[in-house]
Amino acid sequence: MPAKLSVNLNAIAMLRNRRDLPWPSVTGIGRLALAAGAHGLTVHPRPDERHTRHSDLPEIRALIDDEFPQAEFNIEGYPSEDFLALVEKHQPEQVTLVPDDPAQATSDHGWNFVADAAFLTPIVRRLKKGGFRVSLFSDADPAGMTAARDTGADRIELYTGPYGSYHSDSAKATKELERLGKTADAAFAAGIQVNAGHDLTVGNLPALAKRIPALAEVSIGHGLTADALEYGMAGTVGRFLRACGW
Repeated sequence: MPAKLSVNLNAIAMLRNRRDLPWPSVTGIGRLALAAGAHGLTVHPRPDERHTRHSDLPEIRALIDDEFPQAEFNIEGYPSEDFLALVEKHQPEQVTLVPDDPAQATSDHGWNFVADAAFLTPIVRRLKKGGFRVSLFSDADPAGMTAARDTGADRIELYTGPYGSYHSDSAKATKELERLGKTADAAFAAGIQVNAGHDLTVGNLPALAKRIPALAEVSIGHGLTADALEYGMAGTVGRFLRACGW
């Protein structure tokens, strides 16, 4: 089965937050994405709420529950106590833990699974006890996959930012793709599933899907939102679904 598509709404929220106005509606755009066939919605509610606001979360949860019960809600963020409480309140199907500093513009690296094991393991245990699927943001590093599994996580999410950044250098893109592929191979061998996200486009998704045919999910925000300015949200979701292999 091709990778499922989760639409990251942060770029929509950031556009809305430029003005003290309720549009574009984060929930409304999420509805368009799900109606067009997206499999889920992703948000990253940072402490300063510069993208998705905490007040968006109950609306997105209700949208999925009431109109698209087959879809999934994925909340990602740094696992502070405030973040964990937010997750437990709004009950996403998946929690993606990222090692972000609050000042970062966007996620730009994965966990060091060996060094961070003592920190991550009790957090993963708490989330799993709450019934959440847990994914950990990961660099392209095959050597870390056993340690990632030992935290108790269900999945890793491959950080594909370097792969996306080589959009004009096919040789470097091919090399980075193979690093991602080998990391996925190691993850599967360790018994954990693989998601991917960051700077993925309709241009670079097919090669990623071909190299990692068992990829479970891709979470895409910036490139998808940029394309929606040209093709509309419904048309763009269709383009990304086809790029995934649907």
